[in-house]
Amino acid sequence: MQQPRYQDLVRRAAVSVAVGIVTGLLFGSVRTGLVFLVLTAIGLTVYRARTTSSVPAWRRPSVAERRTEAQLKKLERGGYRTLHARSIPGSDAQIDHLVVGPTGVYAVDSEKWDRRLPVRVQSHRKLFHGPFNQKPRLDEARWEATQAGDLISKALGREITVVPSLAIYGPAIPWRILNIREVDVFSGSMVRKWITKREKSLTPSEVDAIFKAAENVLPSRYSEV
Repeated sequence: MQQPRYQDLVRRAAVSVAVGIVTGLLFGSVRTGLVFLVLTAIGLTVYRARTTSSVPAWRRPSVAERRTEAQLKKLERGGYRTLHARSIPGSDAQIDHLVVGPTGVYAVDSEKWDRRLPVRVQSHRKLFHGPFNQKPRLDEARWEATQAGDLISKALGREITVVPSLAIYGPAIPWRILNIREVDVFSGSMVRKWITKREKSLTPSEVDAIFKAAENVLPSRYSEV
């Protein structure tokens, strides 16, 4: 049985060849056909690299993580680096996305909630999804970020603050960005703006050092097979 990666390669090659043949016939030129064949192959390869997740779909608990990951991919050109599905040692907790870049270090937890239930906040301290109090989820997100910051700080010998957040997909969020119980809460579509609109505080070398430390102290949730 062919592996998925091999099957995808065969499909891309077949499409590229088909485009090359059709173009060559239309223009009556073998050289033109070859040019379009190469351009199509390059285009398909770039598109797949930008849209394919680094964590296999069957390993992810929800589509929300994939949607956030797709947004974070677009930050790579700006010097941001991301780790997905990282564990907090000694616990069952997981940071869906740890982002390190010029503006700081962020822990993003992606949530897919029932869109039929409204999201509201009470006294800037309580977050509700319908009748359900989300205090445990906020406390968990804050704890995960704190633990990650402590582990990275210990590894580097300097204090590193990891900013916690909940990126919510599904129901409408009646605010842009709101800090509730020390956790930034916003619509999933705001992830990139939430990260990039902050003041730059890290150099490229610092970003690289923090990323490598995080990679070492926060193991991947899923082992490679």
